[in-house]
Amino acid sequence: MGSFSIWHWLIVLLVVVLIFGTKKLRNIGQDLGGAVKGFKEGMKSAEEPHPPAAEPPPQVSGRTIEGEVREERSTKV
Repeated sequence: MGSFSIWHWLIVLLVVVLIFGTKKLRNIGQDLGGAVKGFKEGMKSAEEPHPPAAEPPPQVSGRTIEGEVREERSTKV
């Protein structure tokens, strides 16, 4: 019940290839690689300091803007 030898791993690999096929395994590998690459890019962007936000425009007090809310009706059924 020790560790598996190289022959055990080769047989397991052969069975996996026979069950799933090489095309499906290649697609799984590409999807996994793309996910890892996206994760690394996301981590890099999280580490980079963001530029300071621009100063918000000054708020004007004492002015009221009046408006009317209309319901938009869709002609699609």
